[in-house]
Amino acid sequence: MTEPDAPHSSRRRRPGRPADDGSAGNGPVGGGRAGGGGRSRGKHRGGADERFTATTEALGTIAQDGAGVSASIIDTSTGRALLAIDDRLVQPVSGLGRVLLLIEVAAQLEDGRLHGDRLQRMARDTATGAGLWQFLQEPTMQVSDLATLVGATADAWATNALLTTVGIDAVRARAESLGVERSALIDRVRDRRGPDDAPDVSVAASGELSWLFRGLALGEVVDQTVSNRVLGWLSLAADLSLVAGSFGLDPLAHRALDHGLQSVAVTGSGLGIRAEAGVLRGPASSVCYAVTVRFEDDSLQRRLAVVEAMRTMGTEVLEVVHAPAER
Repeated sequence: MTEPDAPHSSRRRRPGRPADDGSAGNGPVGGGRAGGGGRSRGKHRGGADERFTATTEALGTIAQDGAGVSASIIDTSTGRALLAIDDRLVQPVSGLGRVLLLIEVAAQLEDGRLHGDRLQRMARDTATGAGLWQFLQEPTMQVSDLATLVGATADAWATNALLTTVGIDAVRARAESLGVERSALIDRVRDRRGPDDAPDVSVAASGELSWLFRGLALGEVVDQTVSNRVLGWLSLAADLSLVAGSFGLDPLAHRALDHGLQSVAVTGSGLGIRAEAGVLRGPASSVCYAVTVRFEDDSLQRRLAVVEAMRTMGTEVLEVVHAPAER
């Protein structure tokens, strides 16, 4: 996949950290590790480009209804913050943390620790939920094929098999080496979570997620080869139900340019959790974004309100990459 059209920065920095350029909004970096404060509610503060007025209002409405909201939009080329709403707030993001797993898998494929290994489908890795491997007859698959399933469908069995192989400690160490301090893959996919299990698969701060996707788009996550490999897997993601639902793309085939658009959008969904991070390239510009919402999922109406707010964000992201930037 061709990554968004953005030049490499002359000043190299870890992709989990923002540029210290005085941009509006709260940056994603601060004290503490990912997972700390994940239960707290944000105060819905931050800054926004005037082109994201509807997004701010829509997210503010669901925040007033009790949802925990965190959002970040940055310009891919310059790193300028276009929207920042509690972007350091750590919240559960369900399967969205698979991005960190795929980065480690790609790095180990590149440095030779993983080769053409075929992984066996094991009982310990089984979990109902997202994915296709549980419905296929093939009991073994190559690592790269499993990564493709994870990227495309958030495949639960493939996620667990890869995590067992590379190790969660390696995933965490890789994230820390990239400057990712508030976001982490903290557990395997499980059918049930007991009192001794982590409360969710992963947690994240939207500010770090948007910067991580900027690093991928610029080829700065580990290196260009690793970044491109990860983007290739993620570009197959078929869930365009949230922010990317406003882009008008084919959910099952959106890797190529389509009306000047190219999108990589990764979601995380669970009971009371909706999250998405990605990059959208258009004729005018490219932006990286992330939004996480934690809410009381006690009615369809409340869930649909969250989805609608995220699609409002998608509409304004689309307008920005299609329209010339205001001077």
